[in-house]
Amino acid sequence: MAAIKPPFTFETATQKVKAAQDLWNSQEPTKIAKAYTPDCIWRNRTDFLRGTDAIVAFLTAKWNREKSYRLRKELFAFTDNRIAVQFWYEYRDGSDGDRWKRCYGLEDWTFDAEGKMCKRMMSGNDLVLGEGERWFVEGVDVDLVSIGESHW
Repeated sequence: MAAIKPPFTFETATQKVKAAQDLWNSQEPTKIAKAYTPDCIWRNRTDFLRGTDAIVAFLTAKWNREKSYRLRKELFAFTDNRIAVQFWYEYRDGSDGDRWKRCYGLEDWTFDAEGKMCKRMMSGNDLVLGEGERWFVEGVDVDLVSIGESHW
């Protein structure tokens, strides 16, 4: 992600969002943390973090609990060095009997001049999924799933 630097255009902001999507779907915390500044600040729901060591620890714990994780991110808005993202991800919740859940949310990202994220603020809400309600089933390209009002 670091190669895409501000100031953003619609094209580069979209590229940055999809690069982040691909990176997070790798579920490799150490690799993901390289996209952030060493002192990056995060809010993830009710967790507040600072720095890449905390990011790695957080993501490691996240994916120990959130199994079969699949994520989609979409550009919501952007300015010169900020991007807002809408996202959806599905996972089996290992802390809740392996029930399938979907998280809906928004993120607010701020970048330094080199294109590394120095601030990430995330708000998300989980929904327990019933039989047949999953969008991101195995083998489906998350970017091709139709997400619209019919899914609310």
